[in-house]
Amino acid sequence: MERLRVGIVGVGNISGIYLKNLTTKFSDRVELLGCADAIPERAARATAEHSLPRTYQSPEQLLADPDIELVLNLTIPLAHFDVCLAAVEAGKHTYVEKPLSVELDQAERLVAAAAANNVRVGGAPDTFLGGGLQTCRKLIDDGWIGKPIAAAAFMQNHGHESWHPDPEFYYKTGGGPMFDMGPYYVTALVNLVGPVSRVSGSTRTTFPQRLVTSEPRKGTVIDVDVPTHIVGSLEFENGAIGTIITSFDVWAHHLPLIEIYGTEGSLSVPDPNGFGGDVKVKRFNHDEWHTIPLTHGHVENSRGLGIAEAADAIRHQRPQRASSDLTHHVLEIMHGIHIAAEAGRRYDLKTPGVRPEPLPTDF
Repeated sequence: MERLRVGIVGVGNISGIYLKNLTTKFSDRVELLGCADAIPERAARATAEHSLPRTYQSPEQLLADPDIELVLNLTIPLAHFDVCLAAVEAGKHTYVEKPLSVELDQAERLVAAAAANNVRVGGAPDTFLGGGLQTCRKLIDDGWIGKPIAAAAFMQNHGHESWHPDPEFYYKTGGGPMFDMGPYYVTALVNLVGPVSRVSGSTRTTFPQRLVTSEPRKGTVIDVDVPTHIVGSLEFENGAIGTIITSFDVWAHHLPLIEIYGTEGSLSVPDPNGFGGDVKVKRFNHDEWHTIPLTHGHVENSRGLGIAEAADAIRHQRPQRASSDLTHHVLEIMHGIHIAAEAGRRYDLKTPGVRPEPLPTDF
């Protein structure tokens, strides 16, 4: 297969693992030409460190390179839409870190622009393609727990200000626990159970300010502009009901990460922010939980797997799994929970739901 030529815009905290994997693990499907950043020195360091063939002085210069077929957008959430739209209008396929955009109307404009320019838009997370969650998908599809009837997902901690070098954006528009970590959990639920038709929710902001204790911004006080404890109820198209809690207000808890409950058993799902992990099943006629060997590969940190899969899809002219349909649906679910909380009523999803095809075991 001819490799897909890729350029990266945004060389921040998450870029290291993408640079590593795209130049090693997935180099059979992807050719990383270079990267660009608003701070040219950061792009220059990454280019040299990974021996990339081209140097770009700005994102605009990278977007103007006719050899680049796909732009990987690793900017902060507030910049996702502008960079993606510029890439799409330059005739590039685009893959963006989560979320697809900050606002719903931005996502709608981006999807429409991609269709008008005959290019694809997709995005993170791609952890649902890893060995852990794909094994869970196979168990559900093979009927190990019967028909799914309910799901529960919990992501709770006390925020990022104790460890992240620049945590402020987590507490501004586009941040918060749902938009930061929710994409991993919601994407996993849609992959395992199916599309969502309706949501409801409740939100609160417990701490109006946060004190940064990590370097280099130790001592900085952050004003919190977004809800930091979100509870959502999901009604899936197939009749299953889900519960999700995401929080930056909780010091400790004993709740599971994700569990799926079926008519014939229960499934314990590994961390959706990772690619591997333990998969456990307890069927109705068993006394104990059983750990299931993973059926798929990519169990280590495989960020970039979604781009490799997209490259394969583009070259073979088939739908990609980490698609705009999936990322747009996940974004609306997260927004819908907040909208429902503000309005005091349930929110009906408008995006057409899509449950991505399972990944072949030999991909």
